[in-house]
Amino acid sequence: MNILLTGAGGSAAIAFLNATSQMNDINIFMADMDKHSTGLYLVPAERRAIVPAGNSKEFPEYVLSLCIENEIDVLIPTVDCELAPLASQRGKFEEAGVTLITSPTSTLRDCYDKYQLMQVLKDVVPLVPFQLLDDQTDIDSLSFPLIAKPRSGSGSRDIALIKTPADLNVIPRDGTFLLQGYLPGKEFSVDVFVNKSGKAIAKVVRERIKVDSGIAVISQTLVDEKISDMAAKIATHLGIRYVANVQLKMDEYGQPRLLEINPRFPGTMPLTVASGVNMPELCIREIRGETLPTDMEYKTIAMVRSWKETYLPASEFHNQLAAPAIGA
Repeated sequence: MNILLTGAGGSAAIAFLNATSQMNDINIFMADMDKHSTGLYLVPAERRAIVPAGNSKEFPEYVLSLCIENEIDVLIPTVDCELAPLASQRGKFEEAGVTLITSPTSTLRDCYDKYQLMQVLKDVVPLVPFQLLDDQTDIDSLSFPLIAKPRSGSGSRDIALIKTPADLNVIPRDGTFLLQGYLPGKEFSVDVFVNKSGKAIAKVVRERIKVDSGIAVISQTLVDEKISDMAAKIATHLGIRYVANVQLKMDEYGQPRLLEINPRFPGTMPLTVASGVNMPELCIREIRGETLPTDMEYKTIAMVRSWKETYLPASEFHNQLAAPAIGA
């Protein structure tokens, strides 16, 4: 089985590569828009590709031609902006014999519009109060503190803590920002695996103890049925398939409330794998039509993330900079 991972410079792609390193019957190909991406150098030169930006018009067709040329069986995008453009062309990939690992287009649309996400889930799970910020917003009726975040976007970019009405003066009032009640408690991420029948067969709870640039660098797994059941309910209601990462935070009463959901493999997947639930391997087994467990247990374990170096001849590095794509 030939598998192409995009976003080779990101932690999610590298985590998938490492999680499947013991599977001898698969070949991992890596692609990224940046020739300096770390993950490119973790696979042989003939399995590396440089692709256009994920939000460019030519990206889906370019990746499709890359898959056909290299007899790719499975395509796994790991960059947020790539998911919807690729999912919209799912039929073309299927015609070419390529299995695309994304949730349905409608699910992705709900996940990547944070206001739409809350609207879809408001009658499904308890949510923190939310509303759009626009020129009709009654500032005097708001209860502070609040969190202001863009309706679209990933990571923690442009998220602001709003302590007073004056803090809203720098936030656009054009409906592009969402206001949510501030959640003071601990933050959790739940990695959920949903099989092709729509059942969440695995959900691993991780406490995000220390976060750097949106990625947990110190984390631990724990068993909490209230948190895991809520995450599974959210993922299945939205129509997630394969893997999603549900982010929750505790309110002032110690109850979990949704922050957002990332409908893709997360960068902190190594901790989930180390706890005993190898979701990248489950994904491959699902594609092969194998019978998967119906409910998976895991162990509690902590993680401290550190740097790791890869060494290679300088000539290989410079040759890579000149290579336009796989097979060139």
